[in-house]
Amino acid sequence: MTPRLPYAFARRTGVAILPGDPPTLAVRKGAGPAAILEARRFAGIGLHPQTMEADVFDRLLSDTYALDGVEDLADLSGGLEGQALALDASDLLDSEGEAPVIRLINGLVAQAVQQGASDIHLEPGDAGMSVRIRRDGVMEEVLRLPAEAAPMLVSRVKVMARLDIAERRLPQDGRISLTLGARAFDVRVSTLPARGGERVVLRILDQAAVGLTLDELGLDSDTQAGLIEALDQPNGMILVTGPTGAGKTTTLYAALKRLNTGRRNILTVEDPVEYAVPGVGQTQVDTRVGLTFAAGLRAILRQDPDVVLVGEIRDRETAEIAVQAALTGHLVLSTVHANSAAGAITRLRDFGVEPFLIASTLRAVVAQRLIRLVCTSCVGEEPLPASLAERIGIPAGTPVAKANGCPACRMTGYQRRQGLFELIRVSGEVRERIGEGANESRIEAAGLRRSLPESARLAVLTRRTTPAEALPLFLEERGTPMAEPA
Repeated sequence: MTPRLPYAFARRTGVAILPGDPPTLAVRKGAGPAAILEARRFAGIGLHPQTMEADVFDRLLSDTYALDGVEDLADLSGGLEGQALALDASDLLDSEGEAPVIRLINGLVAQAVQQGASDIHLEPGDAGMSVRIRRDGVMEEVLRLPAEAAPMLVSRVKVMARLDIAERRLPQDGRISLTLGARAFDVRVSTLPARGGERVVLRILDQAAVGLTLDELGLDSDTQAGLIEALDQPNGMILVTGPTGAGKTTTLYAALKRLNTGRRNILTVEDPVEYAVPGVGQTQVDTRVGLTFAAGLRAILRQDPDVVLVGEIRDRETAEIAVQAALTGHLVLSTVHANSAAGAITRLRDFGVEPFLIASTLRAVVAQRLIRLVCTSCVGEEPLPASLAERIGIPAGTPVAKANGCPACRMTGYQRRQGLFELIRVSGEVRERIGEGANESRIEAAGLRRSLPESARLAVLTRRTTPAEALPLFLEERGTPMAEPA
């Protein structure tokens, strides 16, 4: 087995032992002779030195050390605070000092996974680094580290994600594959230069989520039946709409799971590919080389697809190609930014798609949101305050759920999230009104059975959630397009 220098030593001195037969001694330009001699002494074998530029050395360093200590997170023990106390700037320069950083990062990811968090935020500032997680859609600070620990933590994450550790001026994106016991996770890593240092966000993608079916999404029976009816059509377009983080991707993958019987050629173009789906050809957008949604969609239409999934329709060109694909016999699934199901139809018109083409190709539009469910271990009951009754449309004094908080829910009063949905099935009168260019209220009157606010009201009445959690759905201005993501 090739001996390996500690990562902290290799990065500090510019000397690393690269695996091979025989191993190579990589030397960054400017490295001192003492470090080279120490590396040879450590290896105990003759090594042939290879001098290289700093950027080449840094890339090799990232590739060589990327997976150290992250194969399995299941054996972690001890709290994050104890692991954070082990971080000491002087210790990290010796042969054993990198272990606390690895343990801390692994501990952060393991704790986030165990608590069902979706994101980890590393946010450096003048007073130190704040570590926050997003759990059930809400941010929560879990750790605060000294300012001198921030560069070490960020560098280690960049190494794990095979990013350029020397590049601190530009944003970078990478990916880490981890396991927690028998569960596999992908961690998407994004870095962003900021005033206090590089901010890092790790998005945790549970590969088990790709196995969800339509039955597990929380769809009511009418909405699920309408969506299945649309999915059973041989061609046309199905849209899912909602804000970022509303679960649109999960809904689309659940739809793909139903369609992925092995008898269809299913191709996708996504930004990024979040989950690997066996039996589905998945392409990732890469604007650096000109592979946009439109270019990817145009290319996969030449691959004889039966079903096409477009991660997002965000411009006129993509919208027109998607509509043409639906017209020519393909079943097209996609997302679009709008506040409601009818708003997605208006959005297509804003992109310049003719109303008669929308009417001819669109099969169904689903709008969705995620709400937190009350913790069943500590849920209480209280009369609905008059201040909320009028906004929600429920009589004041009606018994509703109260989020008390307990150790099981980390004193938040909520555990897990579930989708709320509204669906417009495009047929008959709805198709006529779309073709006439009718406004959203007329389209909703013809085809919307239960709106998102009505679904939220039902969730309050059945005590699945609290009035405060459902309130934002009653404050949204329906029909106003959402701002496009930057």
